[in-house]
Amino acid sequence: MGRVMDGDEIHRKRWYIWLMVAIITFANCVDTSSLNVALPVIADELNITMAQVELVVTLNLITIISLILSFGRLGDIKGKDRIFTCGIAVFFVGSLISFLARQYEILLLGRIVAGMGAAMTMALNQGIIAEVFSRGQRGRALGMQGSLVALGTMLGPAVGGFMTDTFGWNTVFLLNIPVCLIDFFFCLWLLPHLEGDKDMKIDIKGSLVFAVFIISLYLSIKFLQNGHEGYIKFIGLFIFALAVGWLFYREERKNTSPMLDFSLFSTKLFTVSVFCSFLGFFAISSNNFIMPFYLQKVLGFSVGDAGHLMMIYPLMMVLVAPMSGALSDKIGSEVLGVIGLSFGVAGLGIMSLLGENSSVLLYIFGTVVMAFGFSTFQSPNTSLIMSTVPPNKTGAAGSLNGLTRNLGNIFGISISTAVLYNLMSMRLGYQVDSFVEGRADVFVFGMRGIYFLAMGLAAVGLILSILRLRSHSKAKSKNN
Repeated sequence: MGRVMDGDEIHRKRWYIWLMVAIITFANCVDTSSLNVALPVIADELNITMAQVELVVTLNLITIISLILSFGRLGDIKGKDRIFTCGIAVFFVGSLISFLARQYEILLLGRIVAGMGAAMTMALNQGIIAEVFSRGQRGRALGMQGSLVALGTMLGPAVGGFMTDTFGWNTVFLLNIPVCLIDFFFCLWLLPHLEGDKDMKIDIKGSLVFAVFIISLYLSIKFLQNGHEGYIKFIGLFIFALAVGWLFYREERKNTSPMLDFSLFSTKLFTVSVFCSFLGFFAISSNNFIMPFYLQKVLGFSVGDAGHLMMIYPLMMVLVAPMSGALSDKIGSEVLGVIGLSFGVAGLGIMSLLGENSSVLLYIFGTVVMAFGFSTFQSPNTSLIMSTVPPNKTGAAGSLNGLTRNLGNIFGISISTAVLYNLMSMRLGYQVDSFVEGRADVFVFGMRGIYFLAMGLAAVGLILSILRLRSHSKAKSKNN
């Protein structure tokens, strides 16, 4: 679909190309963050529980996770520009269905379709940037993309809160529609044709087995939300998921054109960076899912005011992400990874102190520290991941990084929700799967458990980042 351009023309237009890629990434972030702040209202108006409204987010994420590697591979074969542009069109359709939805089931359908489109664009956005920009400018470009991601995440809660308060929750999907239309036509005009590798093949069997693995793993965790009644089902389905995952790994290792190229993990730096990315996004998604309920149900803020407060985190990302990305090109990413995760762990610790009578200033302080940390970490870590692979595998690496981000998001939400319900049920003495009116103390008790879990996992990432920095320093000393 893209235009045929030579290397010089691509270099001259690289920032226009970046903008085309970044716009749909921006729309994806507005879509998710605006929806988060509307979840309590959706639950009330559709008369569904917190567990059910969680599906509005997690079904979208499951779709992305199940398909993102396949679309990354398809982009490496057919051309990243073609699959990316098609993804914009599919995301438009999903947003339109979500906007028109008046029933819970139709809303879920819209989120699934939107997830398909998002998977196509997420799988290839980093690969396109890595292919268009030279090594010396890649960190800056990725950092600026992180800044635009933050801008979308920042505007989402405010826009979502305003639209929900004024026009109803359906309208949170309305802004995606013109953005997708404009970006689609500009991509046809400005996106270069990026030739694929015709020798590669699409791994249909691997795609299906991987989807079964992810869905089984997610559903097993969902059973944990049912307390003691779900433990046996969790164990059975979790064992099944592990067996399917082992089958997937064994088959992909033998496949000459695998959906997931496990050879990427032969590089220690790549493996550690991807795992740290997962831990970071797990912690962030735990916070993002629980905060709308805390601000609205516990502290009593309106949807609009909660949306404004939730803008603090992405505002910090807007300020910090481009600087950390550019700085990584000069001093290296390993140091910034340690600094970022150190502040991230500290910020989560501060957030764990929040209670039913806490001052909003404590929330703001904890959010600023946490946001500074993870914003400092993310762009350099992404640059590290993309710098370890050859050009013909940037699509696979970018889609794997996107998969990691979404795995962190979905398991951050689902595991945190299971922790929340189980701790609340333990405190009350009976099983619950939603906020209990008049018992904010019980919700806060469960919420603190979530922050302790997120803090522990982020601390694991910090330890790995310190080891990564030491390894880099030793290698640098030997070379000198």
